[in-house]
Amino acid sequence: MAVGKEDIAMAVEVCKRRFTVEEYYRMAEAGILAHDERVELIDGEIVAMAAIGSQHAACVDRVNYILSQRLGGRALVRVQNPVRLGPYSEPQPDIALLRPRADFYGFAHPSPGDVLLILEIADTSVGFDRDVKIPLYARAGIPETWLVDLTDDGLTAYRQPTSQGYGDVQPVQRGQPLVMTAFPDIALIADDILG
Repeated sequence: MAVGKEDIAMAVEVCKRRFTVEEYYRMAEAGILAHDERVELIDGEIVAMAAIGSQHAACVDRVNYILSQRLGGRALVRVQNPVRLGPYSEPQPDIALLRPRADFYGFAHPSPGDVLLILEIADTSVGFDRDVKIPLYARAGIPETWLVDLTDDGLTAYRQPTSQGYGDVQPVQRGQPLVMTAFPDIALIADDILG
């Protein structure tokens, strides 16, 4: 019996080589990744981050300002800096609301137990954020994540993380209240975030 190219192609199994956070850092130290290159490590893969447009940047600045003002010293508002989710993932969410620490996480990036809330602000990357990053945050046990969709002018609050995703998913539109699980006493509405 003759074996065709199709049979050989079907027999080949493609295996991806996942990188660890430590290997990711060694690549940066060796110059394989440029110091100013906008990448993040997602489930062992190095992913290029989308360019930041003016609407996206303004939303990040607005959320940073509002949360910093309203929370005072009750939480650290971290902007576009790494959060280590495990050995294969170190995303850089737009906003991470963290438990306060005297060293401001100078000795190690925050881990899932340090995170109170993550916000991803998306225009061109909404599909990737919703379908890849949000489930990643759920698997890591991040208690709450908000996806701000600038193209749809709305946001979605994700709560109750499980290994299959978030158990509670609530779309929030303009004019509707928005409550942080960690700080239910802080009054927000969707417009505070959307501008």
